[in-house]
Amino acid sequence: MSKNTAKQLAKEYLNEAGIEINGSNPWDIQVHNDKFYERALSRGTLGIGESYMDGWWDCDALDDLVARVARPNSPIYSQGKIVIVREAIKATVLNPQTFLRAKKNMDVPYNTIGEDLFRPMLGRTMAYTCGYWKDANNLDEAQDAKFDLICRKLGLKKGMTLLDIGCGWGELLLHAQKQYGAKVTGITISKEHLAYMEKYHTNLEVLEIDYRKLKGRKFDRIASVGMFEHVGPKNYTDYFKSVSNMLEEDGLHLLHTISTDKNTHHAGDAWISKYIFPGGQLPSTKQIGKSIDGVFLLEDWQNFGIYYDKTLMAWMHNFDNAWPDLKDKYGERFYRMWRFYLLICAGMFRNRRTNLWQIVLSKNGVKGGYKGIR
Repeated sequence: MSKNTAKQLAKEYLNEAGIEINGSNPWDIQVHNDKFYERALSRGTLGIGESYMDGWWDCDALDDLVARVARPNSPIYSQGKIVIVREAIKATVLNPQTFLRAKKNMDVPYNTIGEDLFRPMLGRTMAYTCGYWKDANNLDEAQDAKFDLICRKLGLKKGMTLLDIGCGWGELLLHAQKQYGAKVTGITISKEHLAYMEKYHTNLEVLEIDYRKLKGRKFDRIASVGMFEHVGPKNYTDYFKSVSNMLEEDGLHLLHTISTDKNTHHAGDAWISKYIFPGGQLPSTKQIGKSIDGVFLLEDWQNFGIYYDKTLMAWMHNFDNAWPDLKDKYGERFYRMWRFYLLICAGMFRNRRTNLWQIVLSKNGVKGGYKGIR
């Protein structure tokens, strides 16, 4: 494809989304290198993201740009599918979330980026998942509300045992322990998370172990918040069977996960998979339903993905404020990478291409019926 042909196609695609090349609107794209067009059209989202990291183009409002171009019928999105299909083929043949690969996949999002970045970006709670903004005025309140919503949906009571699979920096464990008197256990395969907990939360039981290897223990309640995106479709059924084996007969499991809008295999965005969450794959409604069939009874299903837009924009604001203290360590290319990540994700949640689910499951059905909490 010639440079001129690629530029003309890109211009046509962008115009359909109301975006002008070198225009004056904040969502318009400013191109600094004409090689960008061919790179974007030939490599899809990977080429678009990498060329942004290289400074080939800019956009003041990346989130609005993505919200406009990532429509289901967008020609640009269709071009991006070229790379997505290639990733899907790889994921169908391979299992990117085996024991060894799962641990290696964690190195990029948590073990190579320090607490010095996450603490100012995430705020007091250190929660790296969607907040619940229904009655919240700021990020910390939204995260506190999310943890309390989880505890209330699980019906936590004093003395109950709670397992948090992929416990992050431990805030759900702390909330359940302090506010509900639960006996809490967290498991993680992230050395960064484990070191943080050993430093700041010595009163919590936290184990460095994969959920598939935790044997011989039973819990009244089990939660998984922002971990299921790393499980992978080939492991969904085994995941739910593992949870069922660890759950008491009258127990409840709450699954909090980002989702895709398509009921088909989805290998994830190629750029996100390379630079942010290697091995990450978003589940669909069909995949979840098929995997819980015969293992769990669906009690409740809530979608509040629109709140992830607000959460990501709050993280972006905090990251920008912290950048003067971080730039000497991380550098300009990292800044562009991280900005691209936060803002394109905000745009995808804004246009509802991706969503956030909270699903409550029981083994045998809640006696008298489960009462949904919002």
